[in-house]
Amino acid sequence: MNNEEKFRLITRNLQEVISETELKELLNKKKNPAVYWGTMPTGSPHISYYFPLLKLGDFLKADLKVKVLIADLHAALDGVPWEILEKREKYYAELIKEMLHSIDVPLERLEFVKGSTFQFKPKYFEDVLKLSMLASTRDVTKAASEVVKMTENPKLGNLIYPIMQSLDEVYLETDIQFGGVDQRKILVFAREFLPKIGYTPRVELMNPMIAGLIGEKMSSSIEGSKIDLLDDEKTVEKKINKANCVEGDPNNGLIGFLKYVIFVLKEDKKQKFTVTRPEKFGGNVSYSSCDELERDFVDKKLHPMDLKNALAKELNLLLKPIRENAKLWKLHKAAYPQK
Repeated sequence: MNNEEKFRLITRNLQEVISETELKELLNKKKNPAVYWGTMPTGSPHISYYFPLLKLGDFLKADLKVKVLIADLHAALDGVPWEILEKREKYYAELIKEMLHSIDVPLERLEFVKGSTFQFKPKYFEDVLKLSMLASTRDVTKAASEVVKMTENPKLGNLIYPIMQSLDEVYLETDIQFGGVDQRKILVFAREFLPKIGYTPRVELMNPMIAGLIGEKMSSSIEGSKIDLLDDEKTVEKKINKANCVEGDPNNGLIGFLKYVIFVLKEDKKQKFTVTRPEKFGGNVSYSSCDELERDFVDKKLHPMDLKNALAKELNLLLKPIRENAKLWKLHKAAYPQK
C-alpha cells in the first residue's frame, strides 16, 4: 500500500482533518506514525462506538501504530464518582475489546492505555500547571463546551479537562489524535497551546457524529437516542421501530449508522446489505452501497419499516457475541449498579 492509498484509507468517512497537508507529510516522513483514540468511561456505551472502532481497523491497515486510551481521570472530571471509576474503566476496556473482536480488528496490534497510569506522573502535572497559566478560563471553557457536562458555574475540574486531553497527545507519544467532530474545539485548543510549552502540534482527525434515534446525537446520557450494546433482541427491535425515520427523508440516525458502520463492514467483506420484504411490496432487494439505498429511500421505493426491520436484523447479528459474554454482564452490573 503506497502513501496515497494509506491517506485515502485513514481519511475515509471522516468529516475533517487538521490538516491534510500535514498528514501527507507525516506519511512521507514516518513509516509507522502513531495515532490514539480516547474514550472516557462514563455512561454505558452504545452502538455508535462501532464507528470509531472501525476507523481503528482502517488505521491498522494503513500501518499506523494505534493506541486506545481509557481516560479514567477524564471521566472523573466529567462527573463520574471516584468510587465507581475503576469499575467503569474495567467494563469499557473489556467491552471495547469484544467489540473490536466482533468486527475482526486484530487486538494484538493495539495498545490499551489507562489514563491514570501516566497522568499522575510529576512531569505531566507540571505541564498541566504550565498550560493552566497560559490558557484563560474563557479559553478552556470554550474548548470543553461540547464535550464536558458543565453548568453556568462549572467545576474547576471541568476546565482542566481540555488541558489534559491536549497533553495526552504528547505523553502517549503519538503523531495523530482521532475523535469525534464534537471534540473539535479541544483539538484546536491543543494545536494552539502545545507549542507554547515547546511541544509540536499533532494532526487531528475527526469523524462525523451519528444522529440519535430520536434526532439528537447518539449519546449515553440521552436514553431514547441510543441502543446499548447489551440490549436484547426485542429491545433493539423496539428501539429501532420507534426511531425517527420519515419516509423520503434520509436525515436520520438509522441511515447514518448504515452508512458509517454496516455498509463499511459489508463493503470490506464484498457483501451486500439485503432488505427482506414480501413480493407484494417489491420482494427482497440488495444494496452494494449506502448511496444506492439512500436513493431508493428518497424516491420512496424503500419504506421506513422495511429499512428498520433489515437494520434490526443486522444489528442483532452484530451484537450477538457481545450479549453472550458473561464476563461483560458481570462487569456492567458492577459499573452501573443502578441499572
